[in-house]
Amino acid sequence: MEATHPQCKGTRYPVVFLGAGPGDPELITLKGRRLLDTADIVVYAGSLVNPALLSGIAAVCHDSAALDLKKIMQLLVEGHTAGLRVVRLHTGDPAIYGAIREQMQWLDRVQIPYEVVPGVSSAFAAAAALKKELTVPEVTQTVILTRQAGRTPVPERESLHRLAQAQATMCIFLSVSMMGAVVEELIAGGYPVQTPVAVVERASWPDQQILHGTLENIADQVQTSNIKKTAMIVVGPALADEITTASKLYAHTFSHEYR
Repeated sequence: MEATHPQCKGTRYPVVFLGAGPGDPELITLKGRRLLDTADIVVYAGSLVNPALLSGIAAVCHDSAALDLKKIMQLLVEGHTAGLRVVRLHTGDPAIYGAIREQMQWLDRVQIPYEVVPGVSSAFAAAAALKKELTVPEVTQTVILTRQAGRTPVPERESLHRLAQAQATMCIFLSVSMMGAVVEELIAGGYPVQTPVAVVERASWPDQQILHGTLENIADQVQTSNIKKTAMIVVGPALADEITTASKLYAHTFSHEYR
C-alpha cells in the first residue's frame, strides 16, 4: 500500500469513524463526503451502506459484513501504520448501535488516534419520511431510542414495557422481525391499544416503505408485508394527526431569546 500511496509516507492520519447517514447519499454531511473523497482505505458496513456513496472514490474499499472484529481492526491498524487515510464507514450515526466502542478501545490500546464524525440517524430519517415532529408541546417532550431484546439482550430496567410507562415517543431499532413481541411489551407498559404506530423500512432509500397503524393492528400489517428488517418502529401520541397543539416558540407573546 505504501508503494501505491507514496505521498502518505511518514504521515499519520487519525482513523475516522464516519456516519454514512440513513441511505440517501445526499444525507451524508459535507465533512463526511470530503473524508470519503480523500480516503485511501474505506471499511464499510456491508449492504446497509448505499453503494452510491462509494462510487467513483479512489479508496480501496472493504466490505466488513463477513469480517470479525480482529480482521476489521487489522485493516484499520495496517492502513494507519502505512500512513494512509482510513475511514470506517458506519450506517446512520455511529453512536447508536454502531459497535464502535470496542473498535475505539482497540485503537486506544495500540495508541492509534481516531475521530468520530456524526451522521444522520435512521430515527430522524424515519421522522422526516413520516413528516412528523417527535416532540409536541403538552404531549411529549421526550424521545426514547431503544430496541427489543433479541440475540442482543437488553437490561430489564430498559425493557420496552418499562420504558413504555413514560408514554413518550419511542424509536425502536432492530426489532421489526419481533413486531408481535414489541406490541405486547408496549401495551403491557401502558400505551393504549389505539396509540399510533408507524413502521418505516429503509428510510430515505428509493424503495422506502411506510406502514401506518395503531398498536392494535400494526403487527398484522407487518406480518402481511415484505418488511423483515432494516425498519424503524416509531410509536407514541406525538404521531396522532388530530393533535393541534402549537409550540410557543413563535407565539407573538414569546420572547425571542431562543428563536
